[in-house]
Amino acid sequence: MRWRVPLLALAAVAGIAAADPGPESIGPPPGTAIPAGPDGEAIRRGLDIITNTRAAAPEFAGNDLRCANCHLEAGRTAGAAPLWAAFGNFPVWRDKNHRMNSFEKRVQDCFIYSINGKPPPLGGEVLLAVSAYAGWLAQGQRIGVSPPGRGFPAIAPPPLPPDDARGRAVFAEICAACHGADGQGLKDGDTVVNPPLWGPGSYNWGAGMAQVDKAAAFIRANMPLGNGNSLTVQQAWDVAWFIDGQVRPQDPRFAGNLAATRAEHHNRPWSRYATRVAGRTLGDPATTPPHHVPPGHDF
Repeated sequence: MRWRVPLLALAAVAGIAAADPGPESIGPPPGTAIPAGPDGEAIRRGLDIITNTRAAAPEFAGNDLRCANCHLEAGRTAGAAPLWAAFGNFPVWRDKNHRMNSFEKRVQDCFIYSINGKPPPLGGEVLLAVSAYAGWLAQGQRIGVSPPGRGFPAIAPPPLPPDDARGRAVFAEICAACHGADGQGLKDGDTVVNPPLWGPGSYNWGAGMAQVDKAAAFIRANMPLGNGNSLTVQQAWDVAWFIDGQVRPQDPRFAGNLAATRAEHHNRPWSRYATRVAGRTLGDPATTPPHHVPPGHDF
C-alpha cells in the first residue's frame, strides 16, 4: 500500500514555513485523534515501530531496545527527546556527519547507533511511517523553532568528577531493580520489559547515549521512570559514567584503528571510548560485540 505523508511532513522536509500558531507551545494530539484512511495507517505503523521496534521492523533492529526507551511515551514526553518537538527543526546541519540531515536520515541514524541495527532505506516504508507519526505529533508546532521540552534538559556540571565506584553504588541501589543487577535488562520470556544498558543487546558506541553528558542529562530528568529529578546531579553523573564505562557494541564507523576512531568521532571528554576502564580498553575489537551496519554505508 502506498502512503501519503501528512502535509506538515512535506512542508518540513521542503523547508517551507507552516502557519505560525503563535508564541505558545502546544502539546501533541491524543492517540484517539489519529485519522482514518491511509494517513492514519501510516501514522499507526510509525507508532508501532517506535513502541515495538524489534517486532515491527525486525530486519533493521539489532538489539533489545525500542525507540520508546529514550523517546518516552512513544515520543510524547517533554524532556525525553519528544518527536513532536524535534520534527519541525529538520532539515538541519549535524556535526556528527558534517552534512544537512533530513528527519528520515536522523531516524536512520537511530537505527544504526541506538538500535545497533541496519539502516532502513531513505524513502522506504519504515522511515516514511516514522516520519508520518512524528509529523502528526508535531501538528501545530512552529517550524524551525525549538519548543520548550525538546531534547533533554540541561544538567549542571558535576560537583565532583564522576566516579565509577559511586556510580556502581547508585546503579545497585536505584537502577538494578529495573535493569537487572548485571545491566542486561529484564525479560518476561522473550519479551523485553526493561532495556539492557550495556552488553551486546544495548546501544553501540556511536549512540548519543554513549556520551556521558547526554546520558546524565536523560537520567537526571527521567529516571527512575516516573520519578525523574529524584537523583542528585552528582548521582546522575556518577551512574552515567559507570554505565558508559561498560562494554557495548562497536561504533559502526570503526575502520580498524581504535585511536583513529576516537580522534575522529569521540574526541571529547565525556566519551569513554578507547579508554582503559577496569583493566580493559573500551572498543577493543577483541572484546567488543559487533555492530550490524553493512560495509560501504554512507554515514
